[in-house]
Amino acid sequence: MENTLENIEHEIALLSRLTTALNPKKTRLDRSGYLLLSKLSLRSPQAINAIADDLKLDVSTASRQIASLEDKGFVVRFPDENNRRISLIEITQKGKTVYQDVKNARSKAYSQILKEWPGEDLDLLEKMLKKLNQSLIHWDR
Repeated sequence: MENTLENIEHEIALLSRLTTALNPKKTRLDRSGYLLLSKLSLRSPQAINAIADDLKLDVSTASRQIASLEDKGFVVRFPDENNRRISLIEITQKGKTVYQDVKNARSKAYSQILKEWPGEDLDLLEKMLKKLNQSLIHWDR
């Protein structure tokens, strides 16, 4: 069991490194920016606190990452009308376009990387990655 967990840890570390290399360089959108835009593309605007909670970030880290996206024109920040102390973040059209371009490029890369895999292996990989991510989300350190 211990050896299996060590192998899993190593494979996840390698996966993290290799998938980071898939990010198209021309967009200036790193992994954190991609994930933030992904969240905002599903529901926008959102409060910084909610975004930070969902991505398991502290608010100061989320705020810095959002500031970077703001500088690039991918998001806008404005006060919540109901509570002026809360900042809401909304994806811009430029942010939507960049996110979709990066998502398409990443999907194309995975399509090429996994083209030899049988459908049932892809289904199993999807299922196991979702299960792992849910375990990580619910893990209470």
